[in-house]
Amino acid sequence: MAEIARQVDPAELRATIEQLVGFGTRHTLSDTISATRGIGAARRWVASKFAEDSSSCGGALTIATPQETFTGSRLPKPAVVQDVLAIQRGSTDPDRVVIISGHIDSRVTDVMNATSDAPGANDDGSGVAAVMESARVLACRKFAATIVYAVLSGEEQGLYGGQVLAHYAKAQGWKVEAVLNNDIIGNTHGQDGHVADDQVRVFSEGTRANETPDLAQARRLGGGENDAPSRNLSRYMQTIAADYLPGFSVRQIWRADRFHRGGDQAPMQAAGYPAVRVTEADENYTRQHQDVRTENGIAYGDVVAGVDFPYLARVARLNALTLAALARAPAPPSDVKLAGAVTADTTVSWSPVPGASGYTVWWRETTAPQWTQHRDTTDTSLTLKGVNVDDFSFGVASRSADGYASPVVFAGAVGAF
Repeated sequence: MAEIARQVDPAELRATIEQLVGFGTRHTLSDTISATRGIGAARRWVASKFAEDSSSCGGALTIATPQETFTGSRLPKPAVVQDVLAIQRGSTDPDRVVIISGHIDSRVTDVMNATSDAPGANDDGSGVAAVMESARVLACRKFAATIVYAVLSGEEQGLYGGQVLAHYAKAQGWKVEAVLNNDIIGNTHGQDGHVADDQVRVFSEGTRANETPDLAQARRLGGGENDAPSRNLSRYMQTIAADYLPGFSVRQIWRADRFHRGGDQAPMQAAGYPAVRVTEADENYTRQHQDVRTENGIAYGDVVAGVDFPYLARVARLNALTLAALARAPAPPSDVKLAGAVTADTTVSWSPVPGASGYTVWWRETTAPQWTQHRDTTDTSLTLKGVNVDDFSFGVASRSADGYASPVVFAGAVGAF
């Protein structure tokens, strides 16, 4: 893990963003034919870089370009939305999939302006750079689960690239364990002048976007309002930062996205996949969705000068480490059940996980933000003497022989991955 963190290079991140900005505009409706300008050229360049990573690692990556045609309020005529995926197939559990994503499309003030320069250095060149850097660093390594590096289109026009990815995952039969959607992750200077370079925000849903009435009833009776798998994925990332990135932390935001805003994690959540949004700690809105200009002494526009590359490298390290830990750990436990009503003890049980050498039962106060107490076992059930089932939230993680752990699965159907 330390070596993975060390290999993430700010210079590589800068080179990627400068190349993306060099395509002029990457608007979803921009030129798809030119070799030098527009979203088509940008997507082909990304695919070529993934191919280079694959070649240098003995063909480790398979490149896929799923696409669909959409119309909508921001796509008044039928338009093709294409994603670029690099798929690193797992060695022993290839149907289990972890995904990192960022969107390649950019925009200016007028969301329908497909011709003016739209640099998109931070929104979302920074997210794409983190995806591509993760592929560069991880492609030559072996993992039990499959890792997918996803560069999406159509986000600014209506989150269409996330829909393409969700549909493709379903068609491939992927068991998606986690989606790390990175969108606006490279700026440290907030609009109010505050500098935040030691933390990143991770947004997560507390209840499932696709929650059924039966699950809602189970949640009302047994708890789990803050324990959808997406929420426990954000807790997992917070732990990764605490364990491996000194001086850098994850600030969990218990909301699916920024207030009344959206990102490509939303279509993945709607499809039932655990997904979070990773975003810088303090946004500067003069650098988002703006024509490049200077007014009243304020420089507007999403240009390379607005990206802090050492900070972006820290966020990219968090992503690469999370992917590596998830893909090396066993799958999260399934069928996690809780018993202990009208007794002084609590029993947690679950189904065996292939490849797991043991399990950790976790519990916390119902008002606590993070799992706090735990006990290890090699069995598939554990009775906690003197721990009252009424007073705590409970969950289980699986462990590999070399120490990698899955996310904690909340005990009950509402927490199932």
